Amino acid sequence: MSHTARIPLFQLAPANLKAMINLSGSVKQSSLGPRLIELINLRVSQVNGCGVCVDMHWRDLIKQGAEPRHVNAIAGWREAPFFSARERAALGWAEAVNALPHRDDTDAAYEELRQHFSENEIAEIGYAIAVIKGWNSLNLSLRNQIPEVPAPGF
Repeated sequence: MSHTARIPLFQLAPANLKAMINLSGSVKQSSLGPRLIELINLRVSQVNGCGVCVDMHWRDLIKQGAEPRHVNAIAGWREAPFFSARERAALGWAEAVNALPHRDDTDAAYEELRQHFSENEIAEIGYAIAVIKGWNSLNLSLRNQIPEVPAPGF
């Protein structure tokens, strides 16, 4: 695979880019809290293999004060003792939704989710999953690379 971006995505289609950034921003302002949003972002990005997003969301969790050992354990969250039942329910749901339409085993994950989240929070998690999947798709398909030096503020 080439290590060169196909197009300068972030310089093109400014209205669409702004809409994606706004959706990402609104998700981060949801009632779920920044840690849970970033856990979802990181896990979905890991599953999808989006290096740009893995790098960004790992760094954001560290900036929030998360322990590096805990952040590194997200890929194995089922076995790691660092995550609450609420976080586990959200991570399970994120993985199940991310697998659609190729696999639909969302029933058990949804029942677990309902034990920890209100309907409004479930909708917020849905938007969080949708926007990170969108970013993953854009970055992967257009071969955007992890920057050697992160942009200021990221």
